Amino acid sequence: MSGQTIDLADLVKHACRIARAAGEAILQVYRSDFAVEQKLDRSPLTEADLAAHHIIVNALRALTPELPILSEESASLPWSERSSWTRYWLVDPLDGTREFVKRNGEFTVNIALIDAHQTVLGVVYAPVLDEMYFAWAGAEKTGGAFAQHTGEAESRRLHTRSRPPTLIVAGSRSHADVRQQAALQKIGEHELQALGSSLKFCRIAEAKADLYLRHGPTSEWDTAAAQCVLEQAGGGVCQFDGTPLRYNRGESLLNPEFFAFGDPAVRWQDFLH
Repeated sequence: MSGQTIDLADLVKHACRIARAAGEAILQVYRSDFAVEQKLDRSPLTEADLAAHHIIVNALRALTPELPILSEESASLPWSERSSWTRYWLVDPLDGTREFVKRNGEFTVNIALIDAHQTVLGVVYAPVLDEMYFAWAGAEKTGGAFAQHTGEAESRRLHTRSRPPTLIVAGSRSHADVRQQAALQKIGEHELQALGSSLKFCRIAEAKADLYLRHGPTSEWDTAAAQCVLEQAGGGVCQFDGTPLRYNRGESLLNPEFFAFGDPAVRWQDFLH
């Protein structure tokens, strides 16, 4: 950890509470006859995105006033300002707005803490499904990845699984890519599981899927929280050359193309590069 030591185990509890509050605001809009606007990049924007953004940013500022916040809905912060950050919050108030508009429930609230370009705390909450995933970096007994779903009294620790004979490959509902098909032919027998938002990472973290390939564009706030969950469950998120995905690397907030995996014993890049 860079700079002053902080208690990640305590912070993650607050981040989960904040994510739930944002989720409640999202659900109020979700159940109404909401309007959809378009951003400059032609991606959809709803009042739910903005409501969640304000709840999360205000709560994080009150919780850790010393830490900067980068949210999808405030992403115009210049590199000249961000370049000096070593530790900051990275937020996607509503990941999967297209899924929100389709009303299929597969969207999430993402809150991550970045330290020295790495994601060290992550919360992913799916309001419609009432699925909470959270993780923080640390030794086995002081960190880890956990989930708590509807009807579960206690959270459970997550562990990825070894590669099975038939891979379950999580794929996007809204961003199919022909290059994925070529890559998957190299891997061998597999089944595709279509899923929206950061839930793809989370399914790998809880040993319900094995691989997720992303050839199209994503932004840093799309992946950071879920990457922490997956890494702390034993998996990883890497560029196609095998180097881990990192954050606040420069002017652009777009991620390089990447893959997320469950079994670290497999050299996935040998199949995918």
